[in-house]
Amino acid sequence: MTENDARDISGTRERLMNAAVDLMAERGYKGASTKDIATAAGVSEMTLFRQFGSKLNMLEEAVDRYYYTVEFRKLFAERIVWELEQDLRLIGATYHELMERNSRILLIFQSESRSIPSLAERIRKHPLALQEMLTGYLAAMKEKGKLADVDPATNAASYLWLHHGAFLSRVPGGSNLLAGLPIADFVDNGAKLFARALSPR
Repeated sequence: MTENDARDISGTRERLMNAAVDLMAERGYKGASTKDIATAAGVSEMTLFRQFGSKLNMLEEAVDRYYYTVEFRKLFAERIVWELEQDLRLIGATYHELMERNSRILLIFQSESRSIPSLAERIRKHPLALQEMLTGYLAAMKEKGKLADVDPATNAASYLWLHHGAFLSRVPGGSNLLAGLPIADFVDNGAKLFARALSPR
């Protein structure tokens, strides 16, 4: 297979996954037929099955590809500067950016989690992975003497719940507790509060 062939296959898979997520968010999993997904992606239905084997396989790969674990692994590997407030601000801002971008997948999850157990399991892997990454970061900060004598896992969970709750309050049907408050201000305030509480005295 040539490099161009590989790029073509990758592009086709991306178009199919994007079309699937768009249509499933709009019509539900059952309402988005493989024929309609293929048409929206500009390929034949046979190509869809050749690439993924089934509609469920395609959705599961889309969740793995487009939710947020991959981008957060890159963030922790390349963008962390080991300054608590600055890093927490980056993590919070990135969380909201990615959740907004992937809100279509959240809509599918909310409507289909009971009927597609494998989808719920795949979605849950992402917050668990992020919690593990943030726990590791806080543990490393503690070893560097840049964190108070606190439990990294508990505080990682608390920080993520702060942002997850804020995101859920802003989705359609949410409590809208942050109405009128720019999310950037919320992220900034949360980073300052946690940094003040977790920094060594």
